Amino acid sequence: MREWWVHVGLICIPLVAVYLHIPPPQLSPALQKWHSAGEVFHFRGREIFYRDSYGALGSSDVVILLHGFPTSSFDWNKIWEPLTQRFHRVIALDFLGFGFSDKPRPHRYSIFEQASVVEALVAHLGLSNQRVNLVSHDYGDTVALELLFRTDQNRTGHLIINSLCLSNGGLFPETHYPRLLQKLLKDSSFLAPVLTRLTNYMIFQKGIGDVFGPYTQPTDAEFWDMWTGLRYNDGNLVMDSILQYINQRLKHRERWVGVLTSTFVPLHMIYGPLDPVNPHPQFIRLYQQLVQRSTVTILDEHISHYPQLEDPTGFLNAYFNFIHSF
Repeated sequence: MREWWVHVGLICIPLVAVYLHIPPPQLSPALQKWHSAGEVFHFRGREIFYRDSYGALGSSDVVILLHGFPTSSFDWNKIWEPLTQRFHRVIALDFLGFGFSDKPRPHRYSIFEQASVVEALVAHLGLSNQRVNLVSHDYGDTVALELLFRTDQNRTGHLIINSLCLSNGGLFPETHYPRLLQKLLKDSSFLAPVLTRLTNYMIFQKGIGDVFGPYTQPTDAEFWDMWTGLRYNDGNLVMDSILQYINQRLKHRERWVGVLTSTFVPLHMIYGPLDPVNPHPQFIRLYQQLVQRSTVTILDEHISHYPQLEDPTGFLNAYFNFIHSF
């Protein structure tokens, strides 16, 4: 009996070892095109991927797009071309630890550092004295609030923010419901290294699919592109470190919710109401109660956590209406 278990163990150990070191998937033609159209700049010795497209002639307007967790700047691909027809420059980046940017480990990822990455990119592009419009989603919403705080406090190196459009971000810890895997990764120092290695495409697809609406699910190719972006540079192994942003939101609630409620920068919220992470109506009621200067667009009832991917036309219409209102 003992010899039988030994044989099983000898067989399983190399199989598990192979499983945990599965090479990342190859880039699809769509992801390869996105990557090829981008560039990198260096932030504190790390490479940060970004895209910078010149668009509308006769306009000086600039828009910067801030993506969510756990995906990348590719989240904006469905609205990229229409934005270039309205803005002079359309810019998006992959935050440190995401997409095609470097993913150092071990590393203490923070919202504060990601805001500094955005400021450094703006300086790199020579836009420090240019008014910029921010569009953010999920994780990017909190980065945007830190940028807004620095602007309102007139901090050195701050952006000159012309407007801010938020979408489906966990702005309020009291109305934010992370997924089970997120909770385990952010709070379990013992389990996290195991879970990050055990997370595979099927687990990822199920988790991401749960935050899309039933009628707006990604295609198989879109799921795979999201997974590929996550696995690039072993990004799955830094998810636990990045997820500390959920704890940071709670710790710095007064700072970030405070600036949201006090700023005079034009604000808009585009909201997919089927979002299980920031559920309707609790989230949007609290937002409207606390952020009375902001305008709000609630999209169709079947739109969930990724409105720019689930309803790109509705998202764009809402955003352009906001931009043209001031």
